[in-house]
Order: sequence, then C-alpha cells, then structure tokens
Amino acid sequence: MKILVMNGVNLNLTGKREKGVYGTETLEQINEKIAAFAKSNGDEVEFYQSNIEGELVNKLHEAYLNKTCQGILLNAGAFTHYSYALRDAIAAIDIPVAEVHMSNVHAREAFRHNSVLSEVCKGVVCGFGANSYIAAMVGLKR
Repeated sequence: MKILVMNGVNLNLTGKREKGVYGTETLEQINEKIAAFAKSNGDEVEFYQSNIEGELVNKLHEAYLNKTCQGILLNAGAFTHYSYALRDAIAAIDIPVAEVHMSNVHAREAFRHNSVLSEVCKGVVCGFGANSYIAAMVGLKR
C-alpha cells in the first residue's frame, strides 16, 4: 500500500518547539521511523509538509487526481480546528484519510478539543507521540 504522510503548520519545527508536548525527535527522524515501519510491512510512504493551507489542499487534490496513494495520514496541526478548506478537500476525495496528532488534543487547551476534519476522516489517532502515525497506518491498512 502506498501512503501519503502529510504534516501541516508548524510541524517542521517538531523536536525544536514545545518539547514537553511534542518530544525531541525532529520531523525528519519521525519520518525515518515511519518509513522503516512501512518498509517492514511491504508498504511505501511519501512525505509532505507545508505551513500553507492551500498547499495542503493542493496535495490532497493531486493525490486524488493522479491516484498516487491508497491512504493518507494527515497531521494538519492547528488547521485541524478551523480549516473548512481542508475539510472540504478531504470530503471531495475517495482516498481514506486518517487524522493524526502526536499529543492528546483532548488533554490540552479547550480550542484543541474540536476538529472540523474528524467527521470526514476514516479515523483519528492522538496522544501516542510519533507512534500515532504508526497506529494510524495500521488502522488504514485494516
């Protein structure tokens, strides 16, 4: 299975910002672990990160129109809580999308408790650090 792993706003600073929340591993290190797990299970991954909402929407459209993957892991960061553009893009495609968060968003600030993306995603995984991506990948495959 080919899986697109998409990371949104501020996730390029993972390992450098709010280490008590997100840990010390960089996004590159996390991606290496995801790639190794995927390879060990006969899967392939592509990684994409952008701090720009429209670029994330474009990547979802590209994946759909070009049939480049069979599943998407999306950690949209703060866009999760208000991006109707991302929500509509997910609803418009027929590729299953898993919403991913490294932190437990329900144990954090109240504004993080609401996701406008969840209802159009196949599932949601949060709170397991970098392993949230692995759990979401397993979920998508099953």
